[in-house]
Amino acid sequence: MYTFFQVSLLITHYNRSTSLSNLLHKLKALKCSFGEIVVSDDGSKDEHLANLRSLQETFDFKLITTPVNRGLGHNINKGQDAVTKPYTLYIQEDFEPSNEFPHQFLQGLNHLKTKEELDIIRFYAYAPYAYLKPYDAHFSQMYHPTFGTDYSKIYLYSDHPHLRRSTFFEKFGRYPEGLKGDLTEYRMCISFLQNKAQGLFYNDFSRLLIQKNSAQEPSTMTRASWREGKGIFIKLIRDTYRQLKYNFDIVTQPPLRKL
Repeated sequence: MYTFFQVSLLITHYNRSTSLSNLLHKLKALKCSFGEIVVSDDGSKDEHLANLRSLQETFDFKLITTPVNRGLGHNINKGQDAVTKPYTLYIQEDFEPSNEFPHQFLQGLNHLKTKEELDIIRFYAYAPYAYLKPYDAHFSQMYHPTFGTDYSKIYLYSDHPHLRRSTFFEKFGRYPEGLKGDLTEYRMCISFLQNKAQGLFYNDFSRLLIQKNSAQEPSTMTRASWREGKGIFIKLIRDTYRQLKYNFDIVTQPPLRKL
């Protein structure tokens, strides 16, 4: 049995109640329990809200709702505001933990508890963080060289599953609201670099959590085609633009509003 009394499990949800059910049941099967579970819903349809209330009877989570969809920033902010434990595991509803997750999560939690300088422990990504140095057998430490040429250093922060201190807003500010999801995440990435965040990255990141988007409950995130294009010319333009923009924004962007 893995009981994380000091951890709040914060799950953001929007119109994917079957995915949420899968996540909660998988954690239960892995014998993982938390000090509390907070589900922050972003104005889902009535049928999904009905499913949430049914799941609430089984898993006894706090359900934080809003009458209309207000975007990623508002959804995370109101969920984090409801957290009462000192550490927060943030995860979207469409992930499924593997059998290895509980033990490795415990190791990450122990690192965060014993190393006051650490702000975040990341467990999932689409690709490794650009700048890593060995930390222990399973984790690497992220760093951000001022003149690093890989623009993906911006992703010191990511909305993908991670563990953080619940005082997160005091250092990095609240998520900006009223923006598209990608831009919301980007502004938090900038804040992480501006405030010299420190964190660990799980080396074998593809093994702990699996992102599952079914045809019935597909991803709600969309991106412009130029952001995803694979052509050499498009990639050159995109990489140059991002490298210049990100370095400029780190210096010029105003800080996010802090608690």
